Amino acid sequence: MSLDTRQVRSPARVLLVLDQPMLTEVIKLALNHGVYRTQVTQTASDALSILREWSPQLVIVDVDLAGGQILDQLGYPAPGAERVPVVGLTRRGDLRTKLAAFERGVDDILVVPFSPEELVARVLVIMRRTYREAAVFTPEIRVGELEIDILSRSVRVAGHELHLTSLEQSLLYLLAANTGRLITRDEILDYLWGVDFISESNVVDRHIRNLRAKLQNDWHRPRYIMTIPGKGYRFIPVAAD
Repeated sequence: MSLDTRQVRSPARVLLVLDQPMLTEVIKLALNHGVYRTQVTQTASDALSILREWSPQLVIVDVDLAGGQILDQLGYPAPGAERVPVVGLTRRGDLRTKLAAFERGVDDILVVPFSPEELVARVLVIMRRTYREAAVFTPEIRVGELEIDILSRSVRVAGHELHLTSLEQSLLYLLAANTGRLITRDEILDYLWGVDFISESNVVDRHIRNLRAKLQNDWHRPRYIMTIPGKGYRFIPVAAD
C-alpha cells in the first residue's frame, strides 16, 4: 500500500460537524494554535456537500449526531476518492462506542469533556501522519490582553505569568472561546465534568472564584469574567495596550 503523498497548503481546511455551539467555539479557539480555516455544519447532507465543494483536509465530527450516520459516508468514500481523516467526538466513553466508531472509519476519537491541549495534540499527529509533513503549531495564542500558553498551561497578563491547573485552563478556554456569550452554570458543569457528574452545589462558583483570583479579577469591577446574577457568567476580553 503506497503512502499518502497529499500535501496541505496552509491554512488547512477543517470541517466541524457539531450541533453544540459552545463546544464548537472551544474547538475553533484550540485550532488557533495551528493555521486552520473552519466551516461548521450540523447535518450529514450539508457535510457531504461541503466535502465535495470545499475539500477539507480534516473532519471533526460528533459521532453521536444523528446516530452517527455521517461516519458511513466519511469513513469509506467511493472507490478512487481521497479519504479525509476523521476525528470523532462522543460523550459515551465505553469501549463498545469507541470500537464502533473505529469500525466506521474514524482515525481517532475523543470523549467529551476533553482538554484543549489533547485535541491540539491529536490533530497535529493525524495531520502529520496523513500528509507526511509537520503541521504548524503555535503554543501561545492571544485573547484580548491574555496570552494563553497551551504547553506550559499558563496565562500571561501584561507580562505577569499565571500557572493554571488543567481544569482552570479548560474553564478559561471555555469562557474565552465564547466571548460575550452568557454561559450558565449547568453548561459549565456539562462541558468540564460531563453530563453524568454529580457535583456539589457550589463547584462551578468555586472554580470561577479561583480562576478570578489568578487573573486578579475583582468581581465587583469585572475585567474578564462577569457574573450574571441567577444565570451564569460572561467573558469580557480586555484589549491589549
